[in-house]
Amino acid sequence: MEYVLKTDKLTKIYAGQPVVNEVSLSVQKGDIYGFVGKNGAGKTTLIRLVLGLARPNSGSFTLLSGDIRSARRRTGSLVEAPSLYGNMSASENIRLCCKMLGADVSQTDSLLEQVGLSDTGRKHAADFSLGMKQRLGIAMALVDDPEFLILDEPINGLDPTGIVEIRELLLRLKDSGKTIMISSHILGELEKIATRYGIISKGKLIEEISSAELAEKCIKTTDITTNDPEKAAGLLRVLLKNESISPDRDGVIRITEKIDNIGRITNELYTNDVVVAGITSSGGDAEKYFIKKMEEG
Repeated sequence: MEYVLKTDKLTKIYAGQPVVNEVSLSVQKGDIYGFVGKNGAGKTTLIRLVLGLARPNSGSFTLLSGDIRSARRRTGSLVEAPSLYGNMSASENIRLCCKMLGADVSQTDSLLEQVGLSDTGRKHAADFSLGMKQRLGIAMALVDDPEFLILDEPINGLDPTGIVEIRELLLRLKDSGKTIMISSHILGELEKIATRYGIISKGKLIEEISSAELAEKCIKTTDITTNDPEKAAGLLRVLLKNESISPDRDGVIRITEKIDNIGRITNELYTNDVVVAGITSSGGDAEKYFIKKMEEG
């Protein structure tokens, strides 16, 4: 497995308190890595350590498996709010960024098209919506055609339209070969794009988990207890068109699929003289899973 970022017990202490506490995480090449945590959990501080905006007290990290200076040159970032010149257009902001980094100014139009800002003309950045400003900030982070993109809360404060715009942009960037690390506390939105997650709470990394593993943990299950488990299982196999349904050793029937109308099931069992003693549901909510994990910290 090729890693773009690996940290080893990375630690940052402010005023005697560890804000990042021995964090060891890994971002794999091709990931959209969702860095999940409440406000103040340590997300931004860890990102600042990786980008060289703060010094760690202890621990280490490797970035793009190379010299740290060249690796940071191959890393684009947007930390908190984008640094824009409000009295300049999107094109002028990009051109200035290119000149400051020694990058090719001729890519300006293609970058604006990539982030959906090619039609803004001479409109000043100060008059942009928050979503437009975020997209311009991402365009500036792409100036050096980085392999790795680190975005700190890029959807915070956006309206639903702005959130969709950023989501679609990030998916396009992933499809173009970029690896992306995105920090956020907006869990429902991360769930739509992330391939892996790191969950941080009070400076500690609680868990790393893939989207496939998360989906498996959050499968919604319905447990049905009846007075006649075998008969109930037979009826449910027909009703739900699922031949794998059968009672477990305790006589409980566990169904791991979406059930649109539980009332229809109980009515069918009742009309066939099967008494339902209990129905319980669990799982099915990734947001609850994240919150539970964050509270463990």
